Amino acid sequence: MKKNKAHKYILAALYTGCFFLCSCENNVNEVYNLNKKTGSTEEATFIKINYTIGGKAKAILTAPLMLHVEDSTTYYEFPKTLYAEFYNVDEIKESKLTALYGKYKDGESLIYLRDSVKIINLLKGDTIYCDDLYWDRNRKGVEFYTNKKVRIRQKDGQYMNGSGMEADQGFKNYHMLHPNGIINSKGDGFPK
Repeated sequence: MKKNKAHKYILAALYTGCFFLCSCENNVNEVYNLNKKTGSTEEATFIKINYTIGGKAKAILTAPLMLHVEDSTTYYEFPKTLYAEFYNVDEIKESKLTALYGKYKDGESLIYLRDSVKIINLLKGDTIYCDDLYWDRNRKGVEFYTNKKVRIRQKDGQYMNGSGMEADQGFKNYHMLHPNGIINSKGDGFPK
């Protein structure tokens, strides 16, 4: 009788164990994701960042929202517009930039701007319009560049269209890589 009771308990334990083994199922991706680092996001509103070199102002960036995302790659994101002013060596404001979106990856010297990017050179009076623009501080003299469509309105009202552009940080010197279209001129027929 004791042997029969023990046998029933063992069978009940085996059936219960089989039930749990059959009912447990793990998705391989879910198991891998358990060990994966999950990112965190910090949010700052109405930010103002002063970029200086040797105590002299080089740029001031303002934005209504900045996200600091820590994930496999840490980055800063400006999803609701940004505005930047650039200063020359005499700390005179020489240009300003607006964009609807910006992103900076931590540890890289590259900033990506997109959506209605507009740069105004305050000293020359020229305005540059483009869909996206990169700023790379490692490219001395041509820190800003794009390979997409560009439109430049000069102070005298003339327009230049093309694709691809490189410019220095103050947008004093820029050149279009692939100009196209007609350039209107005044006076003797040659652009000045």
